[in-house]
Amino acid sequence: MNHTIIYIILGYLVLLAVTYLVQERFIFKPEKLKQDFIYKYDVPFKELFFDVEEGVRINGLHFTVSNPHGLILYFHGNSRSIKGWARYAKDFFRYNYDVVLVDYRGFGKSTGKRTEAFMLSDMQFVYDTLAVQYSENHIIVYGRSLGSGFAAKIASDNTPRYLILDAPYFSFKKVVERFLPIVPTRILLRFHLRTDKWIRHVNCHTYILHGTKDWLIPISNSEKLQAINPRKITLIRIVGGGHNNLPGFPQYHNIIRDILGV
Repeated sequence: MNHTIIYIILGYLVLLAVTYLVQERFIFKPEKLKQDFIYKYDVPFKELFFDVEEGVRINGLHFTVSNPHGLILYFHGNSRSIKGWARYAKDFFRYNYDVVLVDYRGFGKSTGKRTEAFMLSDMQFVYDTLAVQYSENHIIVYGRSLGSGFAAKIASDNTPRYLILDAPYFSFKKVVERFLPIVPTRILLRFHLRTDKWIRHVNCHTYILHGTKDWLIPISNSEKLQAINPRKITLIRIVGGGHNNLPGFPQYHNIIRDILGV
């Protein structure tokens, strides 16, 4: 075996090691906030803390309205924190729904070591806590991009009124493979977030909104999700929509209004 081949093999092994060790940095792009950071919005809200266990605290924002029709539990994408994602709460409270957004471990003020199992457990804890205040038939679970995996899992293990997925992926592993095609993700990937698996066990109706020009997560992902159960999954194509701009389309807001029944 010549030196060139040895160097190629060693280089590939180094790539695999680096991918395994630093994959969280590629998957999650959190904005971290100091614990004394003060949220400021010009609409009624309160800050929430979910104390999951010692050393683990999930931070949330609860936007409130008078006599709400129900609650939107919003799972955001892989970047920023609820400080920035909070601007989307108006897309729901304008229709007289309360809105709760939460940060995953390591995002914003949320604390705790990040693993898929822990993060899913955190979100179930959040759901259980909110279900004491709101009956499940008045809870709508909303998942945006990466958050679609968390939303699908929560909806599969509980009985919310609806599940709404915004630009979801069919297989998180396949998304990663698009950007790292030479890496054996089946072995190295520590976060799988199986939307394609969990959505099969969702009993409520599911609405999927996806832009036709989404290059990051192509609409074919949503088409495959809908094909799993066309009777219970409605796919709405936002013509011309990309991955991060669906709220900029009137069609998006019309669909949300229709789903919420107002």
